[in-house]
Amino acid sequence: MHMNPGVPIMKSTDLVNWKLINYAYDTLADLPALNLTDGKGIYSRGSWASSLRYHKGMYYVTTFAHDIPGETYIFKTKDIEKGNWQRVSFKPSYHDNSLFFDDDDKAYLIHGANRLKIVELNENLTGVKPGVPERDLIENSSAPCGKNASLEAKGSQLFKVNGKYYLFNICASENWGMRTAIIHRADNINGPWEGKIAFRDLGIAQGGLIDTPDGRWFSYLFRDFGAVGRIPYLIPVKWENGWPVLGENGKAPENLDLPASTGLIPNLVASDEFDRKNVEAALPLVWQWNHNPDNTLWSVKEREGFLRLKTGKPVPDFLLARNTLTQRTIGPTSSASVALDVTKMKEGDFSGLSALQSEYGLVGVKVEGDKKSIVMIMTDKDKPVEVQRIPLLQNNIYFKINCDFTNKKDEANFFYSLDGQVWKPIGGTLKMKYTIPHFMGYRFGLFNYATRNTGGYVDFDWFRIKYQDEL
Repeated sequence: MHMNPGVPIMKSTDLVNWKLINYAYDTLADLPALNLTDGKGIYSRGSWASSLRYHKGMYYVTTFAHDIPGETYIFKTKDIEKGNWQRVSFKPSYHDNSLFFDDDDKAYLIHGANRLKIVELNENLTGVKPGVPERDLIENSSAPCGKNASLEAKGSQLFKVNGKYYLFNICASENWGMRTAIIHRADNINGPWEGKIAFRDLGIAQGGLIDTPDGRWFSYLFRDFGAVGRIPYLIPVKWENGWPVLGENGKAPENLDLPASTGLIPNLVASDEFDRKNVEAALPLVWQWNHNPDNTLWSVKEREGFLRLKTGKPVPDFLLARNTLTQRTIGPTSSASVALDVTKMKEGDFSGLSALQSEYGLVGVKVEGDKKSIVMIMTDKDKPVEVQRIPLLQNNIYFKINCDFTNKKDEANFFYSLDGQVWKPIGGTLKMKYTIPHFMGYRFGLFNYATRNTGGYVDFDWFRIKYQDEL
C-alpha cells in the first residue's frame, strides 16, 4: 500500500515459517502524494490486492494502484529471490485483479466486485489484447450470500484443478454480517458458473488455494483482527464431488498437522544494530518507509553503527513527515525500543518512536528554543494531543512502546529511559484502532522531522523488537 519498498515477497518450505526475500518494487511512481509532499499522501491507497503466479519459468506479480497513480502493474522475473523485475503498467486500474494463465497459455485478469469482469492480456502481458473486449465473467457473484449482501463479492483468485475452474471471492450478508469465502465453479472459463458458500467462521475469508508436494491442500485466507491488522490463516481442504471443502466441520481448526513455528524474528521483523560492516544491504528487508523516502536524508554510513535521519522540509504534522522507517507490530504482544543521540537536533525538530496508524502515538524529543523535552503525544479524534512533557538535560535517550493485541485488547503503552536500563512510563495508554484512513495494522516507526528549520539530524544507535515470551 503506502509503504515502500512495496509488495513484500515471502518464502516458506513448510507453510508455517516464512522469510522475506524480496519486494516487487522500490517505488510505484514519483508523485507528490507518494512522496508526502505538497501536503498530500496516499494513506490507505497505493498498491492493493496483489497476486503471485508462476508460468513457464517466469514469476509474475500483479497489483493495482488504488486512485493514485490509478494504474495496473505487472512485474515479472525468472529469479524471484534476486529480483531484477521487469515492470509494465497500463490503465485502467483493475480493482482486486487476479492473474490467470490457462492451459492454452492465454493470460487473463479477473477483476471487479459483484459483476466480475475478465480481460485478456496480450502475449507480452504489457496491456489488454487489442480487439478482445472486456466481458462479464459472473454478473451477480454475490448471489451465494443472498439478496442482502453488505459486502459485494470481490478479491478474486482463479485456479484450475483437474480441468475445472474455481474462483474464490469474499463477501458478506446483512443476514449474518460475518465475512465469508465463496467459490464459483465452471467447466469452461466462459461459464456457466455455479456458486456456493465455501467457508463461514470467525470472519476468515479472501484468498485462495495451495497444494503441497505431498498432495495436501489448504486455503490461505485472512481475518481482520483489530489494531494488529489482517492476520493470515491456513485452512485444511478436502475435495468432495469436485468441490474444495474448507475447514473441519466448517470451522477453522486451532491446530494443523504442520511443522512448529520457529518464530517471526528475524525473518519477518528483526532488531537492527545498524552495524553495516558485514552486511550488503543498507537496510534489511524487514524495513519499509512510510511512503517514498528521500534518500538524501538518511544514511547508515555517515556515522558508523548508527542510522542517521536528517530533517527535510518542515511539516506541521507527523503523518506528513517523510522518511519514517517502519516495521510491523506483532500479536499477541510485541515491544520495540530505540536508542538515539539527539545532539544535533534544531529548534522545532521532533524525533523518536511511533505507533503508526491514523490514530497514532508518539514518544520522542522535541526542541523548543534551546531546550529539549521528552514528549508523549497521541491522537484524539484525529488531532494530536500532547499528554505529558518532561525536561531532558542529556543528549542520549531511549524509548520503548509495548503493544498488547491479545483478544483485541489493542493497547499501547509508552516508556523512556535515561540509561537504557530503567524504564519509566510516560503519557497515557493509546487505544489502538484499525481505521480505514490507513487501512493497515499498526507499525513501529522511527521518525525525525522539522516543524521550523531544516538541517537537523538524529542518530539511532539501535532498534530492538521483541514479542510474546521474550517480553
